[in-house]
Amino acid sequence: MSVEIVFETHSTSRENEHGLAAGWLPGELSDKGRRQAAELGRRRRDGGFDAVFASDLARAAETAQIAFARSGPPLFLDWRLRECDYGDLNGASSDQVHGRRLDRLDSPYPGGESWRQAVERVDRFLTEAADLRGGRRILIIGHLATRFAIERRVGGSPLETLLIAPFSWRPGWEYRLD
Repeated sequence: MSVEIVFETHSTSRENEHGLAAGWLPGELSDKGRRQAAELGRRRRDGGFDAVFASDLARAAETAQIAFARSGPPLFLDWRLRECDYGDLNGASSDQVHGRRLDRLDSPYPGGESWRQAVERVDRFLTEAADLRGGRRILIIGHLATRFAIERRVGGSPLETLLIAPFSWRPGWEYRLD
């Protein structure tokens, strides 16, 4: 049985505003990010979701809590939805971390994980979601690794292609996972 997935990125963090790649650091929403999270709640509150799942990293968890704290479906935090672990580069400049992302397809960041490892971690969550939430609609709030995993699994996009594609924010992506 399929599950409908709506994916949203976490709102803008202070790290984003300073050109840093937080990775597995908690991160903190900026003032702009808190406004974006409130807008996410207004935009998605009546989306017919069975549940909201978010990365347990603070910037994603805070996005979900602001968006759905007052009303809405139950909220679950899951560590498998985390961003790629950049290891020693968690908190480094985005250019340093993402400038040669394809080099980290299968080769882990020093002290961290590779993009393939991150995507496979998220994919384990997706398998469980399909099994437990089949026939339902869920919202996932996460990071690049989360989106890459969904795109690879649902859209069949090669991870190599996703790693080099420019990121362009939009108000959510919708998928059907069979």
